Amino acid sequence: MTELRQNLITRDWVIIATERAKRPDEFSKSKTSLNPIPHYRSNCPFCAGNEPLTGGRELLRLSDDLDWRVRVVANKYPALSPEGERIRETDGIFRALSGFGFHEVVIEHPRHDLTMGLMEINDLANIIRVYRKRYKDIRLDSRVETIIIFKNHGRGAGTSLEHPHSQIAAIPLVPYQWRDRAREAIRYYDDTGECIFCRTLAEELQAQERIIFASEHFVAFIPYAALSPFHTWIFPRRHASSFDEITEVEILDLAKTLKNVLAKLYYGLNNPDYNYTIRSIPTAEQRTDYSHWYIALIPRVSLSAGFELGSGMYINTALPEESAEFLRSVEIPQSPTS
Repeated sequence: MTELRQNLITRDWVIIATERAKRPDEFSKSKTSLNPIPHYRSNCPFCAGNEPLTGGRELLRLSDDLDWRVRVVANKYPALSPEGERIRETDGIFRALSGFGFHEVVIEHPRHDLTMGLMEINDLANIIRVYRKRYKDIRLDSRVETIIIFKNHGRGAGTSLEHPHSQIAAIPLVPYQWRDRAREAIRYYDDTGECIFCRTLAEELQAQERIIFASEHFVAFIPYAALSPFHTWIFPRRHASSFDEITEVEILDLAKTLKNVLAKLYYGLNNPDYNYTIRSIPTAEQRTDYSHWYIALIPRVSLSAGFELGSGMYINTALPEESAEFLRSVEIPQSPTS
């Protein structure tokens, strides 16, 4: 029978449509749609050797003895501008805010054909180190209130460039969604004396049904009330509210965890389109008892339709427990980049 489940962190209700549920492998991309990608494209602005094509100013470069490993550049077509002041205007019910902010591109690897699930663990660690460095630098600007690190992989997830990259956006306000969730987290802490994120992690570890991968410092799992098939959260075991508090040891462990999850998606679902975002506390705060940073990863293997738009609720046609079991069973080749 169909079941409605609630996620206490987001307060979202989701319909787990057991009568319409698909087998996990039915969400896999057709293998015939996977076209080979070259190591290098002469017209790609992100490929090694094509740096002059990037357009945006280079903000950070992480190099080794051979050449650069990760670059950060200003977005050539930014949604926000770092120039000017944060100015709010009100005219009756009409409200506006100047378009101040930062919009940056993280070029994750010199090679054109790699995805994060196929990279070496140290490549992923370098990307996370760059995320942390830019996060620390950007939060020094008093005009910034929220920093969002995100990745769009594949056209179905909103990317327009094939080369592996992610983005950083810094905005002059705190989105309502975050404030809404923070109120619930504060209420739960006031009622119980516990962090709802830490409690959720403890419950998932106890249940073990939806765990995909657990390392020393991180746990990847599909939430009990996942909004969509294979919707995954990666939680740090250590309570920390702000992403930039991640330590070097945790960076290496997160790289291992993220590679494991993305490789399982790559081989289990034939490289699906996906989005991920690092959800962290607004910059005005650093350490709280109620908030916990984490990564939300959403494979784009299903579509939202009229019901979702009309109700704000989601219908999930995959059982979270079966999806997690399927991903746990996916075997990852030893050296995919060799």
